[in-house]
Amino acid sequence: MKIRFVDRSDIKISRKSKSKYRPLKDAIADLKPGGDAIQVKFADEKELISLRNVIYTYNRETDSNVRSSADMSKNIIYFYVEK
Repeated sequence: MKIRFVDRSDIKISRKSKSKYRPLKDAIADLKPGGDAIQVKFADEKELISLRNVIYTYNRETDSNVRSSADMSKNIIYFYVEK
């Protein structure tokens, strides 16, 4: 048996995602610098963290800079791309 170490970035998962965050992922791709923002309502802080993790992963995979701002009093988070 041969064992070899490879860089983690060389591994690509090919399964389709059936996540409840799929609409967010699709909407993120349409963001333009200085354009409209995406508004997402969340239920609790745990879901807020999950939403932000989706964005962090998207940024890392696509070398993007999608930012977020949360309004905790209304349970709303905004995603946007700065100019």
